[in-house]
Amino acid sequence: MSAVSAEVIGGDERASPRPEPCVIVIFGATGDLTGRKLAPALYNLMLDDLLPEPCVIIGVAREPMTTATFADHVLRRVSEHSRREVDPARWERFAAKLDYVAGEFATAATYDALAERLAAADSRCGGNRLFYFATPPAVFPMLIENLAAHKLIERRPVDARPACRVIVEKPFGRDLGSATALNDLIAKHLDENQIFRIDHYLGKETVQNILVLRFGNSIFEPLWNRNHVDHVEITAAESIGIEGRGAFYESTGVIRDVVQNHLLQVLSLVAMEVPASFSADDIRDEKIQVLRSIRRLHVEDVAANAIRGQYRGYRDEAGVAKDSTTATYAALRVMIDDWRWQGVPFFLRAGKHLAERVTEVAIHFKSVPLVLFKHEAAGEVLQPAVLTLRIQPEEGISLRFVAKVPGDRIAIGNVVMSMAYADAFHRPISEAYERLLLDCMRGDATLYPRRDSVDRAWQLMDPILHAWDGAPGVPIYEPGSAGPVEADALIAVHGDTWRPLTKAP
Repeated sequence: MSAVSAEVIGGDERASPRPEPCVIVIFGATGDLTGRKLAPALYNLMLDDLLPEPCVIIGVAREPMTTATFADHVLRRVSEHSRREVDPARWERFAAKLDYVAGEFATAATYDALAERLAAADSRCGGNRLFYFATPPAVFPMLIENLAAHKLIERRPVDARPACRVIVEKPFGRDLGSATALNDLIAKHLDENQIFRIDHYLGKETVQNILVLRFGNSIFEPLWNRNHVDHVEITAAESIGIEGRGAFYESTGVIRDVVQNHLLQVLSLVAMEVPASFSADDIRDEKIQVLRSIRRLHVEDVAANAIRGQYRGYRDEAGVAKDSTTATYAALRVMIDDWRWQGVPFFLRAGKHLAERVTEVAIHFKSVPLVLFKHEAAGEVLQPAVLTLRIQPEEGISLRFVAKVPGDRIAIGNVVMSMAYADAFHRPISEAYERLLLDCMRGDATLYPRRDSVDRAWQLMDPILHAWDGAPGVPIYEPGSAGPVEADALIAVHGDTWRPLTKAP
């Protein structure tokens, strides 16, 4: 349970406006992403009266299905993965919005059939269109070229009506060169304001709250700098392995899968300066300034600043090479060369098959001088204050600080004060995809990375990828552990240790 109470004092109590009517086209509609995340998110948006009215959802996939068969398929997946139970009466309302086009993504007939469905739906939805690429990244160029060739997408300026938007899943490219080529291709047919590069971490409540916590509380912002912060840890640990996705993970690895996108985006929110406003471009302007200030590594610097690992048994997974050097774990030391953070290391780590599923940001404040507590702290570790932002699971915030232990003498103990979002505000936490889909339908790109931040993130990660790709000697760690022991030395140089991978207190 949360150890604090909370009250809503602002805009959350006012009803959020519905987006304008629109058609949502999902390529890869029978795939795992649609079944686990997109369909449940759209269904829950309808339950919250946030889905546009009218709204048509057209699935496009290779599997031969009728619309009714597709609706049954979606029902099974939503029943399994929705955060709320499926209500039969409400489901019928949702199913009535579904349509389906079967066909190969490379075949013109598929887009001809889609054009017919869109023409019929446009008459009801005012011509607003949202295309979601829930497909492997290699398919993105094919989809863009075919949609443009069949005049199903077109370039439109900001706030133009009807709207035409495209959501692209990660990873956005494999390196700087491929990301640049993909961006250039999309830019041939769409304006930057129409492209929504999704990073589901940015839709999580705790990530969004970073800005409110920092800039809405005068007790934090004055301390949020090199004068008071010793170091920062950003962790994305998973307890599961690759879950049968050997071929995908072999070509991706942990840097491309998590670090280049999720962790660098979270880092930029933690470290950014105060934006001029909460508008999308003002916030993204400050985020890119952080990424530009990160010290770039040369290939020869990678060994001292980045550690990789691979869990034992990874090479036995289906689709994985027996001599694979793909990293399933990475730990990085990142330095930001700007006025606020000069000299403060940011330690990033991410990995599969670790001891616990934990995603968090830990702000470690500097230790106090021991002059006053030299006797009370004798033989004990007087731990510095730590502010932890828990992103998943159990989204919330905790603060560790020292206090006097009750008794007739001065003894020092550590106290953890915690807040869980669901408990504190007595309301359920929406899934990240619900917020992100809703924002895209409204045309709000605040939580979507802009092209310049994607390019810069690849610039920072390319030297690490070049140093690691195919290089022998990847350290092996045991499943269920905290990762390779070599990663301990990375943070030990700074005189610290990694936070234990544990559940929220």
